Amino acid sequence: MIKTTAQKIYVALIVIFLYAPIVTLIVLSFNASKSRAKWGGFTLKWYAELFQNEAILQALFNTLAIAFLSATIATVIGTVACIAINGMKRKTRAIVMGITNIPMLNAEIVTGISLMLLFIMIGIKFGFITILLSHITFNIPYVILSVMPRMKQLNPSTYEAALDLGATHRQAFFKVVFPDILPGIVSGYLMAFTMSLDDFVITHFTKGPGIDTLSTKIYTEVRKGIKPEMYALSTIIFVTVLLLLILVNYTPKKKNEVTAK
Repeated sequence: MIKTTAQKIYVALIVIFLYAPIVTLIVLSFNASKSRAKWGGFTLKWYAELFQNEAILQALFNTLAIAFLSATIATVIGTVACIAINGMKRKTRAIVMGITNIPMLNAEIVTGISLMLLFIMIGIKFGFITILLSHITFNIPYVILSVMPRMKQLNPSTYEAALDLGATHRQAFFKVVFPDILPGIVSGYLMAFTMSLDDFVITHFTKGPGIDTLSTKIYTEVRKGIKPEMYALSTIIFVTVLLLLILVNYTPKKKNEVTAK
């Protein structure tokens, strides 16, 4: 009894420490007063001002565009890489996988500076393209990490059987291999999208003047003093992610219930 109560208290404390700051931020986004220590009444003023702030909206657009494009391209490249790596000999595959894991273990600041120096050496002008290329680069290993376990679980005999039954290589891949590795691809895409959305260090070193993502824009604003619009923006992002998680987790359960009936 005492052990069970202690476990519940422990879990409750963890949840409080995790979500108390987020709840505080959400409450402050509806505070009419700019002071964080004083409640000035309920208001939606900061949300209205957020959608009138062109700089923040442009940063939000840049962030979503880069995250979507980098995740999509990295997912395609990473999936193709997994197919190629899976066909290698065991020793070669181990070496390649070790090299692939280095960017994930490496400090972001090292990756950011390395990419910055590479772009300077090549002569690419810093801007949207350099950020996109950087995000694709550090997203690919995460896609490989997600897809590779699915590739290892595949039975090569099913692919060969499809070819023996008259299917082309493309048909055999999309009808036999692709459905089996699809969960890994989706997982890799979501991870890549999230990593790109959240990145600051690499973006900071590879962005050019006049372009910002949300992370770099918030960093700039914090140095001047946090504006209440940032509370509103953070609240919208949190609520959106929460709704997506609920939707993703609810849909499979709903499908299982329909199938059971």
